Amino acid sequence: MTESNDQDRKTPLKLSPGKLELKKTVETGQVRQSFSHGRSKVVTVEVKKKRTFAADAGGALHEVKDQPKVAMAEMPAQIAAELAELAHVAHDLTSGEKAMRAKVLHDALKAEEETRRRAAEREEERLAAEEEAKRLAAEAAALKALEPEPEPEPAPAPEPTPQPVAVTEAPQPASTAAPTAAPAAAPAAAAAADYTEEEEEERVKRPGRPVAHKPVPVVKRNEPRRREGKLTISAALDDSDRAQRGRSLAAVKRARERERLKHAQIAQEKVVREVIIPETISVQELANRMAERSANVIKCLMRNGILATINQVIDADTAELVATEFGHSIKRVADADVEIGLGGETDDASNLQSRPPVVTVMGHVDHGKTSLLDALRSTDVVSGEAGGITQHIGAYQVTLKGGQKITFIDTPGHEAFTAMRARGAKVTDVVVLVVAADDGIMPQTVEAIRHARAAGVPIIVAINKMDKPDANPARVRQELLNHELVTEDLGGDVLAVEVSAKQRTNLDKLEEAILLQAEILDLKANPARAAQGVVVEAKVERGRGSVATVLVQKGTLKVGDVFVAGSDWGRVRALADDRGNKLESAGPATPVEVLGLQGTPAAGDDFITVETEARAREVADYRQRKEREAKAVAGARGTLEQMFSRIKAGEAKELPVVIKGDVQGSVEAIVSTLEKLGNEEVKVRVLHAAVGGINESDITLAKASNALVVGFNVRANPQARDMARRDNVEIRYYSIIYDVADDLRNALTGMLAPTLKERFLGNAEIREVFNITKVGKVAGCFITEGIVKRGAKVRLLRDDVVIHEGSLGQLKRFKDDVKEVRDGYECGMSFENYNDIQVGDVIECFEIEEVAGTLQ
Repeated sequence: MTESNDQDRKTPLKLSPGKLELKKTVETGQVRQSFSHGRSKVVTVEVKKKRTFAADAGGALHEVKDQPKVAMAEMPAQIAAELAELAHVAHDLTSGEKAMRAKVLHDALKAEEETRRRAAEREEERLAAEEEAKRLAAEAAALKALEPEPEPEPAPAPEPTPQPVAVTEAPQPASTAAPTAAPAAAPAAAAAADYTEEEEEERVKRPGRPVAHKPVPVVKRNEPRRREGKLTISAALDDSDRAQRGRSLAAVKRARERERLKHAQIAQEKVVREVIIPETISVQELANRMAERSANVIKCLMRNGILATINQVIDADTAELVATEFGHSIKRVADADVEIGLGGETDDASNLQSRPPVVTVMGHVDHGKTSLLDALRSTDVVSGEAGGITQHIGAYQVTLKGGQKITFIDTPGHEAFTAMRARGAKVTDVVVLVVAADDGIMPQTVEAIRHARAAGVPIIVAINKMDKPDANPARVRQELLNHELVTEDLGGDVLAVEVSAKQRTNLDKLEEAILLQAEILDLKANPARAAQGVVVEAKVERGRGSVATVLVQKGTLKVGDVFVAGSDWGRVRALADDRGNKLESAGPATPVEVLGLQGTPAAGDDFITVETEARAREVADYRQRKEREAKAVAGARGTLEQMFSRIKAGEAKELPVVIKGDVQGSVEAIVSTLEKLGNEEVKVRVLHAAVGGINESDITLAKASNALVVGFNVRANPQARDMARRDNVEIRYYSIIYDVADDLRNALTGMLAPTLKERFLGNAEIREVFNITKVGKVAGCFITEGIVKRGAKVRLLRDDVVIHEGSLGQLKRFKDDVKEVRDGYECGMSFENYNDIQVGDVIECFEIEEVAGTLQ
């Protein structure tokens, strides 16, 4: 079978007619191939179609579906001749090759048309640029007419940059600047616009020589052309140098302004400022307040011999010297200036009104001060006092039957409350000195008299306890004479009233005497002003916070007022009188309880209302800072020499104590009492003293310092108790100040080192000395005085001179060791580590006793 027969039986694979299929992009055909020996073969040939794309007028690409059929009649003669020649030469070209060659010729014609179109567009742009140049020249001429002064300096000529078509190198105007030797054809003129300067000059010199073709960048119609260089007024006025880049109009104006300011000879007037200089100020802050450079201030300091950095603090005198040198006025201020104006202005006499008198009840402890005040108030206050003695300052107001009011201040009589009595005397108008008729003048009575005289207030003597059978008022009047207090019945000016607080007798006479004394004093105050007063007592109560008992002295205190109390401030949230009744306001000489404090002030601090919270906070911060500085100075260490001397002599023992009390006055009294305890060897050191219950921070402080926690009328919370039990911190509770002083005195006594005391036992005379082997010398003695004990201390006296002091080694009578030998008996004695004994020496026997130290 031949290969052709096999080929005939083979059917090529193809899709059956009538089915959907994609349009084939290839053309198929069959070609028969002949081989030797008569063989032949039919081969299928596939011709792929090539997809061509062409750009339209806008530059977008589109696929060319069919090859253009270029007719011979439509072609130019040259192209037609070329096609004819090609057809003659290559008469055997296929139709595809002929079509391709025709397409190439068609593209050449199309490119030539595109070149003509771009040349026309560039010509239009050149004409438009010329028109714009004319318009700018006209505007520049108008501006030049408005600004007659010439240019201060010529614009610098930048490096030449390529310019658009409209800009040429010809000196004449752009409208007439056309190259004379340019070719007449439009495409050549359009192409010549893109040449460089050297090519343009070469073309002008040799106009007949054709110029080499340069590729022209394609610029689309819808794409904006970017102007090269900046078109300024100078460039617009000088068309011959438009290719050079000049300065803008704004830059020229700035240069003119700088030149004017540079050459201006007008001297600026120096601004003199008022510089506020505090006690200390930094160099930077001083420069800012003077509006001067910090470098100049530092130079001024260096000229005055002070080397200071910008952050260094200088004193007020140095700052004043620097500010004066710079020509500024000075205003010196101090930190204490924040308190200026707190007291307000002096009241006008026309605004003063009568006020109740403030009476302080003073006297010795247990003379019946509180009982007398209790009888006047018709209430029972003594039953609430621990131990039956007053330990707080109480302020009360009593209204009499006639409507008059008297404010009483009850001060404690115990010696520990000296400071409280002193504060009570400072705020009072009249002092009622209570003296027991059966006890007479006592030490605290004398102290109360001194406080009253120091305060310069009159004294009324109330002789109390007249109901007792041994009452002797004449004795009291006689003892008062020793302190220069002469009563009226003895020809003096001191009022004396015999009363009985228990029987409530002659209380009306006491009130009349107080009112009479107040009338003589003519007490007045201005209620229509900001309130001022004094803190009588302060404490911390659960649920209420810090509560202060305030005695208003001037003005009227109202709810909502902002005030400063010592180093604390606050806003009045509520007011209450001595009976617990709510008040809206409190006038002069009225004692009230004030709620709303931010802290707990000290008793005796001033109480002043201010305008704003900012002022109150500023004053409180200043006072707190001063208190911290005072405490730091008080607790500062001594000098180095003092430290070495204390180390050499032995540091004094201290008993650290943490004190918490119910009110500020009691805490101060306890602190003053404990500070009086001790001597050069032992003393009490108060680590912390405050008002309020015992909390965890107190236990932590006590643990760190091995201190004792003292609670006066307060208790520890559960957390503090657990912590104290875990850390073995001792907490002691007291309600009477006597017990606090006694316990701590005993504790200090236990810390004292015992005193060594020598006690004489007896003398013995050496009558014979025996030398015993392995024992040494043994003295045969006769006890002449007292007793000799084994183990006691002995001295060896020779001619009444002590030559040895040591211990007794052995004591024997005959051959037996004995504990002691009395006088009139003989014995044998030997010394420890000493054998130089002789006949006739005297042995003195004594012992050392330790005596516990006591506080004087």
